[in-house]
Amino acid sequence: MTKFIPFALPEIGEEEIEEVVDSLRSGWVTTGPKTKQFEKSFERFIGSEVEAVAVNSATAGLHLALEAIGVGVGDEVITTTHTFTATAEVVRYLGADIVLVDIDSETLNIDTEAIREAITSKTKAIIPVHYAGLACDMDAIINLAAEFGLKVIEDAAHALPATYKGKNIGALKSDVTVFSFYANKTMTTGEGGMAVTKHPELAERMKVMRLHGINRDAFDRFRSEKPAWYYEVVAPGFKYNLTDIASAIGIHQLSKLPSFLKRRQFLADRYHTELAHLPLVLPARAPKGDVHSWHLFVIRLKDDAPVNRDELIQVLADNKIGTSVHYVPLHRHPYWQDKYNLVKEDFPVSDSAYFTMLSIPLYTSMSDEQQSRVISVLQETLR
Repeated sequence: MTKFIPFALPEIGEEEIEEVVDSLRSGWVTTGPKTKQFEKSFERFIGSEVEAVAVNSATAGLHLALEAIGVGVGDEVITTTHTFTATAEVVRYLGADIVLVDIDSETLNIDTEAIREAITSKTKAIIPVHYAGLACDMDAIINLAAEFGLKVIEDAAHALPATYKGKNIGALKSDVTVFSFYANKTMTTGEGGMAVTKHPELAERMKVMRLHGINRDAFDRFRSEKPAWYYEVVAPGFKYNLTDIASAIGIHQLSKLPSFLKRRQFLADRYHTELAHLPLVLPARAPKGDVHSWHLFVIRLKDDAPVNRDELIQVLADNKIGTSVHYVPLHRHPYWQDKYNLVKEDFPVSDSAYFTMLSIPLYTSMSDEQQSRVISVLQETLR
C-alpha cells in the first residue's frame, strides 16, 4: 500500500533524544543550563553581537518584543494581511491596533509602498514577515522606519537561516527579530522560539517579562549553594520561558541546520526544475548571493490550469499526499474583518493569491522517491 506523504515532518535524531534524556536525569527540566547553552549557541549562529532570549513560542517572542519597545493602547502597528494570526494578535494583547496592508505579487512579502501609505501619527512599529523563508526588502523597511521614527520587529518564524544582502536575518538593524521552532519549521524544539536583539535594554526587559516580571532567574536562585530565595517582581510579566527539555532538542537541531538547509535547497531546486513547464507560478528565489530558508514551497495555479486550487488539493489527497494553504489572509477571518471593517478589495494581491495557492511537501527527511511521487501527480494533473 502506498504510504502517505505528509506536508511536513520534523527530523529528530538520536543526539536530540540523548540530550533530552540527559535533562530528565539531571533533575533540571525547566529553564536552566541547557537553555542558556542554546541561547549562547544561537547568538553565535546569528552573529553581529546579538543577544538571544529563548521563549516558549514565536508568538510569545513577538508579544515580548512589542511590550519591550513600549507598544500600548492608542498605538498602531503595521503588518501584512498574508500571515498567521499570531503576527497580529500580539498587538491586540497590548491594547494597540493592527493595520493590515497588502503584499507584493512576486515575493508575497509585505508591500513596502503600502506600508508608507498606512503610516499615521499613531504608528509605533512595523512587523515585516519573511514569508516562506524569503527575506523582505529590509533596507526599504528599515529606512522607512527611520524616516518616521518607528520600530521594526521582524517576524522571522519562517526565516531561519535566511539572509538579506549577505547578513543573517536576525543580524540586521531592526529592533528585535523573532524565530519559531514549531514542529514544522526549519528546525524544531517541539514548541518554542527565540527573540534576538542588538539592544541590551530590550533583551533585559524581555528576559524579565518572560518569567512573571521577576528580576532573577529561577535557575540562578535554585542552583546557589547559599541562601538565595529572595527576588522582586518589578513588572506584571508573563509565563513565556523555554524549558531545558525543549532546549536540549534545539541545541542539536541548531547544529544540524546547515545540513537541513542543504537538503531543503536541493528539494526546492528540484521542484523548480520539474514543475517549470506546468501552469504554475513557482515561488520566488532569493536574490543572487542570498539564502532562502525554504520553510515552505508555495505554488500558485495560473488561469489556464485545468483544475482549481481546491480540486488540486483533493487530487493530491486522493494520492496520499498532504498539503496546506499559507494562509487564509487575516482580512478574511471574522475577528479581523469585524474589528477593522476589512474588505477584500483593499487587499487584491493577497486575496487573489489565496484562491490559487497551496503549499506542497518539503521537509528534510523527504526522500527523492517521495518527491518524485509529488512531482508525478502534479505533472499528470496539470499538463
